Formats: sequence, C-alpha cells, structure tokens
Amino acid sequence: MSAPFEIGYVFSFLPKLIDTLGVTLLIVAGSLLTGLAAGFLVALPRLYKIPVLRNLSGLYLSFFRGTPILIQLFLFYYGLPELLKPLGLDLTRTPVLFFVILVYGLHTGAYAAEMIRASVEAVDRGQVEAAYASGMTAYQAFARIVLPQALAIAVPVFSNLVIALLKDTSLAFTLGVMEMTGKAQTLGTLTQHFFETYIALALIYLVISFTLEKGLSAAERRLKRHEVREEAPVRRFGRRGKGSYRAVLAEIDAGKGGQI
Repeated sequence: MSAPFEIGYVFSFLPKLIDTLGVTLLIVAGSLLTGLAAGFLVALPRLYKIPVLRNLSGLYLSFFRGTPILIQLFLFYYGLPELLKPLGLDLTRTPVLFFVILVYGLHTGAYAAEMIRASVEAVDRGQVEAAYASGMTAYQAFARIVLPQALAIAVPVFSNLVIALLKDTSLAFTLGVMEMTGKAQTLGTLTQHFFETYIALALIYLVISFTLEKGLSAAERRLKRHEVREEAPVRRFGRRGKGSYRAVLAEIDAGKGGQI
C-alpha cells in the first residue's frame, strides 16, 4: 500500500529523475537519426514508384505502424539474437540500449517515411517544371525549390513525431534500461510514494515537451518566412472621406460592365 501523500517528495524526486534525463535524450536523438535515415530510404521507392521496393516499403510501414512498439521491443530484443545465431552472429552481449535505439529508430522511420513522402508531394509540381525550364538541374531544383518548401510543410508533423517519441521512451524500462520512467519506478518501490514520483516525472516530461514544441514552432516560422500572405486592402475614410468615397464609387461603377 502506498504511503500518505507528501508534496516534499515531489521536489526531492525531481533532481534524482533529472540524473537519468541524459539516457532518455540519448534514446530520442539516436532514434531520430536512425528513423530519418530509414524513413528517407523507405520514402524514395514510394515517391518514384519503384515496383518491388515499393511493395517492400509498404510491408515495412504496415508492420511498424500496425503493431505496438512494446511488442516490437520484445520481438527484436528476444528474437533477433536467435535469428542471427545460425549465421554465426552472437548478440547476447550486445547492450540493451542498442536494441532500444534500433527499434525506436525503425518505428520512427515508418512515420518519417510518410512525412517525407507527403511533404515532397505537397510541393506544386509546376514549380519544379518551371525550374527545369529555367535551366536548373534536378539536384538544383530539389535543393532550391522542393526542399525548402517540403521542410516547412514537414515541421508540424515532425514536431508531433519528436514529442510522441519522447513519451514512447517511457517503455524502454521494460527491457531494463534505467531511463526516467525506470528510475521513477525504482524510487516509487523504495519509498512507496508512487503518486509523488509520477507527478515529478510528469512535470519533467511536460517541460521538455513544451520546450521542444516552442523550438520547433520557431523553426517552422523561420522556414515559412518567405511566404507572402495576401491581405485584403483596408480603406479608410477620414476628413478627406469625400475623395476616398468617390474613388470607391468610381471603382464600383467601372466594374459593373465587367471592366476594371
């Protein structure tokens, strides 16, 4: 049975949980790098419609998007060493963190692939054709026309992906990784103050998620700074309202017959 609630434990647990923040961020960073690389490789066959590779990409997406990440962790951690043992590869001494980053990276790659594909296809094809007509090569058209716009489109989805990955790292403790959730479970067991432990843990996740969201929102605004927003003209009627009013009437009269 849990001990009575004491707010002081929340503040005393915060520094102890922050000590393991580095492991959590390492999982996030390693998984993002692995996921973006895998997502790019998986997105290419779908963008260029390469027959066999496109089907393999679809199978990859179906598996990693259609099964829980916890099941994927168990399958890779317990199953991959057994599958590679007949090939002479011994993974029994491989650090568990390697399997965690690999699984999270492949899981992230499935969503990153769709993000990349959708962002590139959202760019108007006419702009690319205009770039070719002006003498640009395929690489120049992609780097100067497609990539900046695709990045701006992808940032909101990427922001959700990063925050979801941060929260999903809480399952890594099921394989024995001592990240923040694993540390919280240990502290709760030792002190029997589970409620205070998870309040402290929730606060840390909240602060990190908020910081990431604001940082990525700033990046999105910077990437979209080239976009021009069309605003309706505002007409003001002041002391010289007669002249302005007549000008508006003149424009209305000129437009009645379909002429501007």
